[in-house]
Amino acid sequence: MKKIILSAIAVMAFAYTNAQSTRFGVKGGLNLSTVVGGDVEDTKSLVGFHVGGFAEIKVVEKFFIQPELLYSAQGTKFDGPFGEDFDTKLNYLNIPVLAKYYIVEKFSVEAGPQLGILLSAKADGEDIKDYTRSVDFGFNIGAGYNFTDNLSIGLRYTIGLSPISDKDIDNEDDYYDSAKNSNLALSLAYKF
Repeated sequence: MKKIILSAIAVMAFAYTNAQSTRFGVKGGLNLSTVVGGDVEDTKSLVGFHVGGFAEIKVVEKFFIQPELLYSAQGTKFDGPFGEDFDTKLNYLNIPVLAKYYIVEKFSVEAGPQLGILLSAKADGEDIKDYTRSVDFGFNIGAGYNFTDNLSIGLRYTIGLSPISDKDIDNEDDYYDSAKNSNLALSLAYKF
């Protein structure tokens, strides 16, 4: 985890030294998240939000690196035993580092890894942070459209690569068949 955080800091430091080809911005929007895999059944999507900042670092003409720092409210809804739904809410500080390519001047595609640091975890109002992993790894894929030089919209899907639960993972099959985060995010961003 320390290596990933140090790498993100190094990318940010690179952005400051390369200021003439770097733009900073803020973004926020809606999350539509759930938990997939493992023995998790009867889940429904939970609506949340994300908010934070980013740097868009130009590497070559149409290729950029975009590190971000985002607060993200995620989770899922479960069917309860008596027909009532209950929420599991997982709040993360997400640090994605994306490779971004502009196919045309206003339209871009992006992909890259993400580190999520668990801030809080609640199931039906009860604290479950002790049963939840403190770090979440994921992979992002998405696209964006620039309305103006400053204002853009983006759609991104994040699939979790690491288990949510802190229960013991005894073998490779347990790891691949464990419950993981799944999040679809719609963002509005403003670059300075």
